[in-house]
Amino acid sequence: MTLTIETIAREIGAKAEGDLSLRIARPRQPDEAGPDDLALAMSAEFLDKLSQGQSRAAMVAEGTDWRALGLEAAVIVGRSRYAMAGLARLFSTPPAPKDPVHPSAVIDPTASLGEGVTVGPLAVIGKGVEIGANTRIEAQVHVGDGALIGADGWLMPGCRIGSGVTIGARFIGQMNAVIGGDGFSFVSPQPNAVEDYMERGTIAASMQADRYERIDSLGAVVIGDDVEVGACSVIDKGTVSDTRIGDGVKIDAHVMVGHNVQVDDTTLLCAQVGIAGSTRIGKRVVLGGRVGVADHISIGDDSIALAGSGVTTRVPERTVVMGYPALKQDVFMKIFKATRRLPSLAAKVAELQKRVPNDDDKG
Repeated sequence: MTLTIETIAREIGAKAEGDLSLRIARPRQPDEAGPDDLALAMSAEFLDKLSQGQSRAAMVAEGTDWRALGLEAAVIVGRSRYAMAGLARLFSTPPAPKDPVHPSAVIDPTASLGEGVTVGPLAVIGKGVEIGANTRIEAQVHVGDGALIGADGWLMPGCRIGSGVTIGARFIGQMNAVIGGDGFSFVSPQPNAVEDYMERGTIAASMQADRYERIDSLGAVVIGDDVEVGACSVIDKGTVSDTRIGDGVKIDAHVMVGHNVQVDDTTLLCAQVGIAGSTRIGKRVVLGGRVGVADHISIGDDSIALAGSGVTTRVPERTVVMGYPALKQDVFMKIFKATRRLPSLAAKVAELQKRVPNDDDKG
């Protein structure tokens, strides 16, 4: 597939100049670009690499003198990363499968597939499932009984959708994502050590659980529109009420969302985030990589937890936290800087101790 400069600019809402009929096979880094490639040179660093490639056209930032660079055409953008998102969509559309429904797929007769739905090899679609128009179900996907999936979705190979899960439009489930597994809910016949410590601050000798009984998840998972869940990420069902993921939430790979968690609209969960049960995450929150969030707390709208933080208490809205336990960034940095001075402070104290006579010296 090739696209003209004119088409590319129109589709991503950018300006185009020069030879608008020039056809582009794919976007590439400037030093790797060939004559049929669109060089991505939106920053000074990449503009300097244009001479190392063979591109005739480039995507450049506003104000760039692209003609002086020897190019025949240019796509001119304002917010370059935003333009890159549109460009990537243009060139990443997967080819349509040869067979709309692969012969090896297993589809229950009661399932309802909308117009344009495709189902790949060895996929399994259970009883009463409803799948919206133009949704793409790839190889070895499993959709459990009673699940509802909106239009224009994309379930990549190995994605698992549990029974009773409800998903909105334009959902993307990447490879081996699991939506709607049972929550991690177990209880012992007598109070265990964790319960004893949380209640009294001690662990009694008698607090030794001899077994744990599982609590089945009776709730489901409800996901809004325009949500993406990364590879190998897991969203558990609620114990009684549903786990909910709002519109526009983007979840990276290897993320764990526990039972009954509520994640509000347009929040970002980066790789290896773990959110314990019954926690509420507000709108437009960003949790950096490897952030851990304790159970039964809340994180307010527009807050950020920097990578590696351990959030153990409520975070007010519009707050940036870091560290373990997570504190406001400015507070944590003051503590960190003070900690770095401890060795020199200890040396000064030792020196002062040498100068002060002790009781033995008085004798």
